Amino acid sequence: MSEIFIKLSIDQKKCISAEGCLTCVKVCPVAIFKPAANKTRIEVNKANEDECTLCNLCLEQCPVQAITLQKLY
Repeated sequence: MSEIFIKLSIDQKKCISAEGCLTCVKVCPVAIFKPAANKTRIEVNKANEDECTLCNLCLEQCPVQAITLQKLY
């Protein structure tokens, strides 16, 4: 099992994906974000979370600053 060096989270109270925003899904080069099954929110794809390249595109382009990136090292 590999070590996870980051933790991504999405503040669902701020996230506006229900209004059609999928910015984080579109900009992430390694598919860390995905629409939830109910299509009203975005989830972190835990299977891909360790692939994060720390490019910060999700942080920079989220229109409501709903994403938090925590470095665990």
